Amino acid sequence: MGEVTLIDLASDARDWLFESAAPLWLKHRGPVSDLFAESLAIDGKPTNAPQRVLVQARQIYSYCEIGRLGWEGDWKTPTEVAINYLIANGPRADGLYVHRFNAQGGILEAEANLYDQAFMLLALAHAGRALKRPDLFVEAHRLTDLIEAKWRHPAGGFINGDNNAGPRLQNPHMHMLEAFNALHSCTGDARWETLSMEMARLGETFFMDHQSGALLEYFNKDLTPLHGLDGKRVEPGHCFEWAWLFEQLTTQDPRWGVLSDQLASFARRLGIDTSRGVAINEVLTDGATQNANARLWPQAERLKAALARLRRTSDTSEAEEAVHAYQGLRLYLATPIPGAWHDKLQSDGTWIDEPSPGSSFYHITCALSELFATIRN
Repeated sequence: MGEVTLIDLASDARDWLFESAAPLWLKHRGPVSDLFAESLAIDGKPTNAPQRVLVQARQIYSYCEIGRLGWEGDWKTPTEVAINYLIANGPRADGLYVHRFNAQGGILEAEANLYDQAFMLLALAHAGRALKRPDLFVEAHRLTDLIEAKWRHPAGGFINGDNNAGPRLQNPHMHMLEAFNALHSCTGDARWETLSMEMARLGETFFMDHQSGALLEYFNKDLTPLHGLDGKRVEPGHCFEWAWLFEQLTTQDPRWGVLSDQLASFARRLGIDTSRGVAINEVLTDGATQNANARLWPQAERLKAALARLRRTSDTSEAEEAVHAYQGLRLYLATPIPGAWHDKLQSDGTWIDEPSPGSSFYHITCALSELFATIRN
């Protein structure tokens, strides 16, 4: 058998995405029929779980991207129905989006957080472009105006949202960077570029531990790392995700590539279980393993980072890393019903028996989109 190439992987990925996953997740709706299912049982049957705004936003992104990639199924109708539903029913009286809906379509949890707003912005960006709806970009400006007015923090960045009692988090800021990048790409509006660079500098200045090359998770109000164990926790998947985001900025300034190098190096050295071929959930800055289980999403982020870095560096080792990352991701996609997925691989090599979370489709779609973009170059 010959050496596996990225072209081979892309062919396999396209078959899985277009022939299995995209049709399966459109076939089954959640209890609110205008929205996408929150999750599917591993046999492909829909669950009746309440539907979170962030999952709807991620599915809207996924189907806009799948349509852009050339899938011929009817992705536009359900995407437009879902984005219209969110805009009509998702904002609270103050204009921020709620967390999730109940089975009757009413608001189950009205609490607003930065993480959910970031994904609404991502959905508005991609749906605005894909559906040719400039009104969605107007909504993105409205929502960002609110976030800036209500949640700005004097030490930099934003508070977590309504519930601001715990530590400050890097994760929602990472997704704000992703959303601002998408809005700038989709509109060319300079506002989004300015906000994108602000989030990137926040990551460089506060979230990265430059001594180890890792990305930290939890911070005090002034964005200094928490004391003790929590201030040393690192999720390799987030290292890969920030590396991918920094790669998008390297055409503006090559120094972002240096940060990507540091993050990718740390995550590859200390965050990969070579016996299972997967990125694990959590380590410390000194490399000590804290959680050896391995969720699906870090595998997708590992693949995205390798592919983006390959396009910048043309380094064959990045192509080899991409092959290993894809093979790790593919483990999760081997289910009784093609198009569903496992989410949690335990340290003993067994799967947790649970439904396939719709939230993972966004990670998978973005990673496969990077794969298709790489073989086109």
